[in-house]
Amino acid sequence: MDIIAGLQNKNNTEAYQLLLLLEKGSAESNALYGNFEDFIGLLKCKNSFVRTRGFRLACAQARWDVEEKLEAHFDLLLAALDDDKPTAVRQRLSALRGVILYKPQLNGRIEEKLDKLDLSKFKDSMRPLIKRDREELRALIQLKEI
Repeated sequence: MDIIAGLQNKNNTEAYQLLLLLEKGSAESNALYGNFEDFIGLLKCKNSFVRTRGFRLACAQARWDVEEKLEAHFDLLLAALDDDKPTAVRQRLSALRGVILYKPQLNGRIEEKLDKLDLSKFKDSMRPLIKRDREELRALIQLKEI
């Protein structure tokens, strides 16, 4: 099965189930690390769901990233946090947890981006949730520095 095609499946339920399966596999082994560039490529798709899947899977490779691929593409990943869809932003912020844990050398860049996030474009109902997500990431970064 072509996993990149599967992640772009028009049936979002099937694509999401595949994403969850791939994230689980990424937590257990480096078998998907060879697909890192493909996951990064998904960030260029028109569909926000597909971009989010690519973001999440790229971040899920952080623990296996011995070739510093994540660092090489980190500006593109951080730019993806400027999405207009608050749910996408929240999922992407959550995915950064693995990066914080396994790539602490990127934590300063994550903090800089967190400081620059423009929350004014989101509805009042979503803004506090994104603020909380942002503060949780900051707290995790502080824990890693101890």
